[in-house]
Amino acid sequence: MENGKQIRITSVEIAQLWSQYLNDSGSLCILAYFLEKAEDEEIKPVIEYALELSKKHIEKLVSIFTEEKYAIPHGFKIEQDVDLTAPRLYSDNYVLNFIHQMSMIGLTTYSASLSGSTRADITDFYTDCISETMQLFRMAKDLLLSKGLYLRSPYLPNLERTDFVKKQRFVWDLIGEKRPLVASEISNLFANIQRNALGAATLAGFCQVAQDKQVKQFCVRGIEIAKKHIKLFGTKFEESYLPVPTTWATEITNSTVYTFSDKLMMFFTAALIGLSIGYYGTGIAQSPRLDIGVMYNRLMAEIQLYSEDGSNIMIKNEWLEQPPIASDRDELAKANLNS
Repeated sequence: MENGKQIRITSVEIAQLWSQYLNDSGSLCILAYFLEKAEDEEIKPVIEYALELSKKHIEKLVSIFTEEKYAIPHGFKIEQDVDLTAPRLYSDNYVLNFIHQMSMIGLTTYSASLSGSTRADITDFYTDCISETMQLFRMAKDLLLSKGLYLRSPYLPNLERTDFVKKQRFVWDLIGEKRPLVASEISNLFANIQRNALGAATLAGFCQVAQDKQVKQFCVRGIEIAKKHIKLFGTKFEESYLPVPTTWATEITNSTVYTFSDKLMMFFTAALIGLSIGYYGTGIAQSPRLDIGVMYNRLMAEIQLYSEDGSNIMIKNEWLEQPPIASDRDELAKANLNS
């Protein structure tokens, strides 16, 4: 508060809050369906906790938008975007992996939102989001471990002494024999294999229940891209004699009954694409080996084109909700001249 008056919300804050409303309203639909179909009594509490977080976030976001006299995004609604009576589409093991991956992504995005927050109430909100999501992450991780489903990244030999790089080939060797991967390169490749595996499994289910032909084709193309990227990342692992993580292709049922709206599936796919671009950028920044950076750059260009095609489908069907935008001063000036 400033002199008893609420400080205006900034563009950074509204961007984060607006995006979170869309994400949480979409998650609400997906998690409600997962909970409806869950059979594993150990996994149900994890889904319930994740669902409660999304509901709590939506309530807080609506309160902030209302207080600011800011239009509440349309987002997604259970009665419009999911059929809770549809047959099971994903296994409980997939759902647990899904929540684990989403909690890790949430920790990253909430940290970015917190660092961009100025107003005390919004800073407090994102502080709470991080704390709650950390609890969700622990619940999902611990259950994956207890069920033997957790995929650990490769182990490295103990570092017995420190050393310094002595040859340019540590960075510049594009052809011929490459040095083994360093820990940061392994970490990013491993995480990107997991995220692409989740994406391929998710899109396989979406493809089975999509109604629009273009959406089906878009999902099929996404599966092919994800499999290609997994193979390329796996090749880098194999070159360093490291084990390649497994995928979750067997965790999808044969259901072809309408489950999620095409709008929701396209939104979620677009979100996964956007995250991939960001994570690939991190991979470039943290990979000293030049050939890995070149690979990430090439794959980023591919998924950016894929993302553009997805946006065109969403725009054509009026599924793409316009985010907060700056005033068009030129347009306002023209309107004033013509009035």
